[in-house]
Amino acid sequence: MSGEAGDDPGLDPAMDRARKADPPGRPMEQPRWGRRSPGERGREAVNGSDRGGPTYAALDLGTNNCRLLVARPNGEGFRVIDAFSRIVRLGEGISASGRLSDAAIERSMEALEICRNKMRNRGVTRARLVATEACRAAENGLEFRAQVAELLGLELEVIDRGTEAALAATSCTPLIDPQAQGVVLFDIGGGSSELVRMGPAPSNGRGPPPPQIKGWISLPHGVVTLAERYGGLNVTRDIYEAMVREIAGLIEPFAQAHGGGDLGDVHMLGTSGTVTTIAGVHLDLKRYDRNRVDGCWLGAHEIDAVLERLLAMTYAERCASPCIGADRADLVLAGCAILEAIRRAFPCRRLRVADRGLREGMLVEMMRQDGVWGGQAA
Repeated sequence: MSGEAGDDPGLDPAMDRARKADPPGRPMEQPRWGRRSPGERGREAVNGSDRGGPTYAALDLGTNNCRLLVARPNGEGFRVIDAFSRIVRLGEGISASGRLSDAAIERSMEALEICRNKMRNRGVTRARLVATEACRAAENGLEFRAQVAELLGLELEVIDRGTEAALAATSCTPLIDPQAQGVVLFDIGGGSSELVRMGPAPSNGRGPPPPQIKGWISLPHGVVTLAERYGGLNVTRDIYEAMVREIAGLIEPFAQAHGGGDLGDVHMLGTSGTVTTIAGVHLDLKRYDRNRVDGCWLGAHEIDAVLERLLAMTYAERCASPCIGADRADLVLAGCAILEAIRRAFPCRRLRVADRGLREGMLVEMMRQDGVWGGQAA
């Protein structure tokens, strides 16, 4: 696999065409999921029909986003035939109330119905549908999942943090510099953040290579929970530094155990809305372009410049930024604080940006288990 930006056997321009069909910033469609009876809804669940060969779906319902990819095996990777992403803020307010709010459930049900319909229309034959921190932490998480199953016919699997870390590593392994001694991978989520210390890039075989995980940690903070604690609208430098210090304290033991001060030729590999936003701002994109962001490299001084630029922006300016927007304007500086804490613990000279995550990891794992790449069955 080449080290050029965006060069990944699992992804191709079809992903971008599919994502543009449902861009994250589009207005929500009118609620539809409440218009049919539970019986009707259950009958419309994924039907498993074959409309062009084995078709896989991976759905990630996180604290902030609901995301779906539908793909088919293609060569030594896969081709995305449909995609969906929407900010639903399922975990909004959960740190204070301990519960998923009615409004958050409504937003998530609307998004999940769209995903359900896409899977049905694409004739998905195998799917994995996961939920993360919001459903893990909420008192009514089980009740919400039962509602999703009854009304939408979708069974959500609540995964633990270790599984999150492993899936992120699986999706991002193709972006490891083959000349590097290893990477520090991080995934800054809405309700939790994972760090994974990985070895050198595995030798190429059939299909995307499996990750070499040396250790991982999950932090009980993500952009939503941190922004709710410290405020995300008017973030002063003092507030920003307080967020950095809190996260740094959580990372320190992991960094000491995994060579934070003596990394050698190790680079960072980041997958999250935070790092893709930073890359977009660095590139001065007028419209987000995954082909330019996924796989791009940022030096330490370039990251510093973007963080300073974001800190100097007002909330209104962040809303107006084409790479941030109103949906993320109150969260982006919390994400930057988590990134800065990671950078101080692991002072790498360069960072590679990944616009991929749990969905791609799930697709690779399912296809590997099915042996679609010539004898890789688990």
